[in-house]
Amino acid sequence: MQHIHSLTDITLKNSWLTIGVYDGVHRGHQEIIYKLTAGAKAIDVPAVVVTFFPHPATVLGKREVKCLTTPDERADLLAAFGVDVVVTHPFDESVAGLSAREFMLRLKQHLGVSHLLMGYDFALGKGREGNATRLTELGREMMYTTEVVQAVSDESGVISSTEIRKLIGLGNVADAANLLGHNYGLHGLVVHGDGRGRKINFPTANIEYADGKLIPANGIYACWIWVNGVRRKSAVNIGVRPTFVNDATRSLVEAFIMDFDSDIYGQDVRLEFVARLRDELKFSSVNALIEQMQRDVAWAREIFSKQK
Repeated sequence: MQHIHSLTDITLKNSWLTIGVYDGVHRGHQEIIYKLTAGAKAIDVPAVVVTFFPHPATVLGKREVKCLTTPDERADLLAAFGVDVVVTHPFDESVAGLSAREFMLRLKQHLGVSHLLMGYDFALGKGREGNATRLTELGREMMYTTEVVQAVSDESGVISSTEIRKLIGLGNVADAANLLGHNYGLHGLVVHGDGRGRKINFPTANIEYADGKLIPANGIYACWIWVNGVRRKSAVNIGVRPTFVNDATRSLVEAFIMDFDSDIYGQDVRLEFVARLRDELKFSSVNALIEQMQRDVAWAREIFSKQK
């Protein structure tokens, strides 16, 4: 899979294309991706996704949107579903000001679009004028066909990235996984912390994360962690460590990796959130904290034992 960050870096012919933020690559997104990759493969043409960074709402709404996926995480997920090329297109005021026709001309020039798939509510271009009707009109002019994919719903309604962000923000990673179709993930480098965990026989990997990444609510989680391509069990603390620190502002992500004792500083690891165990708490003593951590690990092991 190719992941590129500028249309000027690629020239394709007869590609099948879908366009959107695709944040989280949830079950609704996957319905479009399945149709895209299956159709493209059947006629041996590239399956291409054009996505955007930063999130358009950050530019258009002048508010920061914490994303479910970083550009690299999103590209990795799309690759897993069979996409051949991911274009993470920079989104700024100049792009926001393009008409649908101007933007589609660029895509036709660089990607050779022959078929465009879009979600039921998709629109692009200034003022969102490029809806399905307009894009179909442009397709007749630019020699591409269009296909609209209907929404995917469950008992709670239409699956959306917005709803999943709410669940993650509350720490409800299990329900979020149901809507995503996969566990919520986070990856980052293991960096040096203050070493307190090792002093109490609970050494943790302090995982750095991107500022624009949505982090689950502070608390303790059972997580799979991928280290050197191997999936391992872990209990993860997200928070400010109130037992030790009184004035922390940015939450830390610290993973206790079960049955593991190797130096992984500087390595990139990936978490998959399985279940929330409890809130982050302030304990009256270090011993009380250790006792609770032992219970947390035992609880996490029980959860993992029930995983398929």
